[in-house]
Amino acid sequence: MNKPPPETVGAPQNHLLDALGRTATIELASWLPHLEPVELCFGQVLCESGVTPAYAYFPTTAIVSLVYLTQDGASAEIAVVGNDGMVGISLFMGGIATPNRAVVQSAGAGYRLRAQAVKDEALCAGPVLTVLLRYAQTLIAQVAQTAACNRYHSIDQLLCRRLLMGLDRLPSSQLAMTQESASNLLGVRREGVTAAARKLQDDGVIRYSRGNIAVLDRPRLEARTCEFRGGAAPAADRSLRLMAIA
Repeated sequence: MNKPPPETVGAPQNHLLDALGRTATIELASWLPHLEPVELCFGQVLCESGVTPAYAYFPTTAIVSLVYLTQDGASAEIAVVGNDGMVGISLFMGGIATPNRAVVQSAGAGYRLRAQAVKDEALCAGPVLTVLLRYAQTLIAQVAQTAACNRYHSIDQLLCRRLLMGLDRLPSSQLAMTQESASNLLGVRREGVTAAARKLQDDGVIRYSRGNIAVLDRPRLEARTCEFRGGAAPAADRSLRLMAIA
């Protein structure tokens, strides 16, 4: 597991914190002493559905799934958070609790910040809140894309899109994902995921072994996904960069 990066403005390795560093340098400086480097383990629940988050999390090398749970115990991933953003937007959106569970899907490093620090900065209604709201907009767009994708696209396309979303948020082409976890995230039967993964492997697009997926040919993976391609991560990054320049 990777070690957390040092606590400096220049090396957060999180695009949202980087955007805050360019746009709200003074305000971010007040956060730095309270940003705690943390190791996020696979399966770790950062916040349960219906509970007010105790911390906001800013992943750097970890990936967190926002999962919606049904009353009968079924689940489906509604959004993915990695080095593009944060977990805990309800803290500055005026809500008390989050409607979904936040669970670590890919182990790695990140930062956490106490919820009260986020709430205090939001009350100031300054440049930090402006950037955070811009990020929230991109996350909402991702949720909308996921809903449309789950309704209209095939399991093959769903799997390709989810793999690309992981690649967009990791520095390597290796993804930690079992077929069982993929079926839970996509909200489909495991047999469907198995068949879709087998097609990709037989065609030389991926190599799958013991819960690890290596993407061998990203252009061909992109060609097989839906029009949403890798999700909202690239758009979010562009949006935050424009926000920092404005």
